[in-house]
Amino acid sequence: MYYLSIQGNQKLKGSVSISGAKNAALPLLAATLLSKNKINITNVPEVADVKTLLTLLGNLGSISSYENNNVTIDTTKVKSACANYDIVRTMRASILTLGPLLARFGHCEVSMPGGCAIGQRPIDLHLKALEQMGAKIELKDGYVLATAPQGLKGTTIIFDKVTVTGSENIIMAASLAHGVTKLVNVAKEPEVVQLCEVLQNAGVKIEGVGTANLTIIGSYGKLLDMKNFKVIPDRIEAGTYLCAGAITNSQITITDVIPEHIEAITLKLIQMGFGIETTKETITIIPTEKILPADIETTEYPGFPTDMQAQFMALCTQASGTSIIDERLFENRFMHVSELSRMGTNIKLKGHSATVEGNTELNAADVMATDLRASSALILAAFVAKGTTKVHRIYHLDRGYENLEGKFSLLGAKIERLEE
Repeated sequence: MYYLSIQGNQKLKGSVSISGAKNAALPLLAATLLSKNKINITNVPEVADVKTLLTLLGNLGSISSYENNNVTIDTTKVKSACANYDIVRTMRASILTLGPLLARFGHCEVSMPGGCAIGQRPIDLHLKALEQMGAKIELKDGYVLATAPQGLKGTTIIFDKVTVTGSENIIMAASLAHGVTKLVNVAKEPEVVQLCEVLQNAGVKIEGVGTANLTIIGSYGKLLDMKNFKVIPDRIEAGTYLCAGAITNSQITITDVIPEHIEAITLKLIQMGFGIETTKETITIIPTEKILPADIETTEYPGFPTDMQAQFMALCTQASGTSIIDERLFENRFMHVSELSRMGTNIKLKGHSATVEGNTELNAADVMATDLRASSALILAAFVAKGTTKVHRIYHLDRGYENLEGKFSLLGAKIERLEE
C-alpha cells in the first residue's frame, strides 16, 4: 500500500494540463454496450475507476486496449448480461451498465453498487424509471434482476430528484427503447451533456440537450453506429488545481480546460479575492493580498459542485475570517473534517453545515483519506502545513486523479509516493 509524503510551506508556479473527465468517461464507456461497431475514445484518464469499468466490460465479452489515454473498445461480441459483485462492489459507477444491458438484451443481472461511503445514494430512481419503461425488477441476493423481453417502451418519466447516474442510465436505455421517452428533471452536468451528444452523433434523436427536459426517440432495439470521440476535460480536477494555487496563494495556469464548465468554482475564487484570467482553453489564478472567507452551498450543476466541497474547506482554513459550508447533496460528506482536525483546523459541524475558522496555522500530521475528494483536500492542507504530512489510503485518490503527484511536482510541489 502506498502513501503520499508532502512537504509544507510551499509555493507553486507554472502550468499543468487537465486530464479527461472520469465522470464523463465512465458513462461513455458503458454506452459502448449500445454500439454495433468498434470505437476509439481519446483523452480517457488513466485512473483506477476507468480500469475497473473496462475490466467489467471485458468480463461481459468486450475486447479493448487502453494505452496513452486512448481506449479502443469493441462490444459487438458481448454475450453476458451479468455484472458480478466482485467488480461492481468496488465502484458505484458500475450501475451504469444496467440501462444499456437491459435495453440491448432484454434482461440483465447487475450487482448492487459499492464505491465511496459518502452517503446512501440509492438506485431506486434508476429502478423506478426502468419499471415505468416496462421492465420487471427483482432484488435478489444483492443483485438487480431486470427483464424486458419485448424491449423497453418509451414513456414519460419525472425524476423525483436530480440524479446524475440515474439520468445517464435512463438516457442510454431510452436510446434503444421502442418509441418516444420524455425525461423531466434531468441532470444538466457537462458529463450528461456529452453522453447525449455522443448518442446524437450515433443517430439517436434527442431534443433538449443541456436542459432539464429531454425527448428521446429510441431505435426500437437496433444497436447504434457510434463514432469516435474525445472525452471532455475533468472540471473537478481543474477545480482542485485552482484550489492548490489558491491555498498556497500562488499563480498557476491550468490548460486543456473548458472554463464555462467551472464557472461556479472560479466565481467563488473571485469572491474570495483571487484574480482569474481565462482564455478559450486555459485558466490562470492570480494571488490575492488577503484571502476572504466564503459562504458555500453545494447543489446540482450549474451550482457549486459537491465534489469541490472538501477542497474549498481546506482553502477556507486560510481565509481571513469565518466561512460557512452547507452540504446539501450527501449526508456523509464531512468525513474529512476529523482528518483535517489532526492538522490543527478549527471546524465545527452542525447537521449539513460546517463552520470553518480561518487564519489557522496548520501542522503536519499522519492523515487518512476517507473518500476520493477528501484525499485531495488533505493534500491541499499539507501544502500550507508546517512539516511533512503523510496521506495514507491513497487508493481513493487513484480512483479519480491521473498522475496527481507528477502534475504537482511539475508545479514545484515537494510530493512523493512511497510504500508503507
